[in-house]
Amino acid sequence: MTTNEIVALFNRYVMPTYGRSLAIVRGKGAKCWDADGKEYLDFGGGVAVNILGHSHPAIVRALKQQAATLIHCSNLYHSEPQGLLAKKLVELAGIEGKCFFCNSGAEANEGLYKLARKFGHDTGRYEVLTMEGSFHGRTLAGIAATGQEKVKKGFEPMPDGFRHVPFNDLDAARAAVGPKTSAILLEPVQGESGIKPATREFLMGLRQLCDEKNLLLMLDEVQCGNGRTGRFFGFQSIAPELKPDAISMAKGIGGGFPIGIIWSSGLRKVATADGEKPLCDILSPGMHASTFGGTPLACAVGLAVIATVEQKNLMAKAAARGKRLVRGLKALQKIFSCIKEVRSLGLMIGVELDREVKDTVAKCATAGLLLIPAGTHTFRLAPPLTISNAEADQALAIIEKALV
Repeated sequence: MTTNEIVALFNRYVMPTYGRSLAIVRGKGAKCWDADGKEYLDFGGGVAVNILGHSHPAIVRALKQQAATLIHCSNLYHSEPQGLLAKKLVELAGIEGKCFFCNSGAEANEGLYKLARKFGHDTGRYEVLTMEGSFHGRTLAGIAATGQEKVKKGFEPMPDGFRHVPFNDLDAARAAVGPKTSAILLEPVQGESGIKPATREFLMGLRQLCDEKNLLLMLDEVQCGNGRTGRFFGFQSIAPELKPDAISMAKGIGGGFPIGIIWSSGLRKVATADGEKPLCDILSPGMHASTFGGTPLACAVGLAVIATVEQKNLMAKAAARGKRLVRGLKALQKIFSCIKEVRSLGLMIGVELDREVKDTVAKCATAGLLLIPAGTHTFRLAPPLTISNAEADQALAIIEKALV
């Protein structure tokens, strides 16, 4: 089918919830092609999902082998891939704990909200403090947690239980803690608001605050995790000694296959009616579930993605390629006064302009480079961890021409 034919299908049969443009039909590595045969360098990465690029052999192989063995079984039963992936993620966190499996980042964050409510229930606490500029998904609770007013419009009233404080402002967070506060949730690197990393002082200060006030410190690693910052978790690139209480994950772990995960600490002890339990055990049977969470197929892919990231040393490569791109972008900043700021951590890179970025993003697409807007004035680069130096330089050359 041609692009026009595919667009006509969408116009007739698909809800208009996205501002779509191209019709992508094929991908390989960091490149993809539209229905009319045009080639693109994909530095959007499916919104930070395709960390191994398109159609990576390890993912294809895992899908084929597991699909021929067992695609789905109920979570009323055990499956080997889920157990192995949980074990691997606990090892990568470097902290004793357990995992819950679901299907997306928004669903993983929903699990965090329930964990926070269960944690604070017996003392009448349910409120979660989140950050201004944050993004936690498109469910009703997700947009209530998100610190951006634009996502809430038309869906009021918001579910109760969320308040927003300025990002990287420890004094404001401390002042906001009240008698109903149960947890603090933040992204170690804010993605949707334009790649804004937390400071080490802020993360460690929040840990101390949560210890003082008996709160949970929860991290949304949906976009900044999975090796993109140079360490497996984004917080490890900022404050490696930090010990969070719970983490949500998704996007890159499946390399394009849907998966969401919650990790919860086994070190944090919680008083319950049945005696003291680790935090990771307070959601007992019947309290939370996901029909398609942690299927053998999804977990087999997750294991293959992580194995490839480790075997190919892709976290170190992400840090190196990120530095190369940032050097190039800061060189362009000296030439083009429209570039206000370049923000980054590994292969999470945001370029803020003094004007709206939609025209620049469109020019890059026309020239064969896919980027992602973040708000109105910033565009993001979130390419696969597998990109080469040549592909990084090609992207820089296209961006330069688009800024003229």
